Amino acid sequence: MRKRLETYGLMVMALALTVLLGSGVMPASAGDVAAGKELYKARCAQCHGEDGKANTTIAKALQPPPRDHSDGNYMNKLDDTHLTKVIKGGGPAVGKSAIMPPQPDLTDDQVANLIAYMRSLADPPYKTNK
Repeated sequence: MRKRLETYGLMVMALALTVLLGSGVMPASAGDVAAGKELYKARCAQCHGEDGKANTTIAKALQPPPRDHSDGNYMNKLDDTHLTKVIKGGGPAVGKSAIMPPQPDLTDDQVANLIAYMRSLADPPYKTNK
C-alpha cells in the first residue's frame, strides 16, 4: 500500500511538472532580467518607456494609452500566463486594445526574460511567493 502511494505521489508530481513546463509559461524567477531589459528596450520601450511608465511621446498620442508596467498595484496581480498571452498574442489576446501588437516570434525564454524585467519595474515590488 505504501509503495502504491509513493508511486502515485511521484506520478502526480511528474504530471504537474509536465503541465507547468509544457504550458510555455515559466515562473518569473526563471527569466534573466538583464536580457529582458535589452529585449524590452528593443520591443516595448517606444510605447511603454524604458522605465515602463508609459510616459513617451508615442504613448501620449495613443488611445487607450499603454499600460504603466511600473504600477505594481496593477501589474503584480497579473500572473505569468496572462503576461505571456499579452506578449505573444497582443492586446486582443486578453480583451485589450489592438494597438498592442503581438510578438509571436519570441521564444519561451525571451518571454520569460521580458516578464522578469517587467516584474523588476514594479512598485511596490513583485513578490513571487504570494
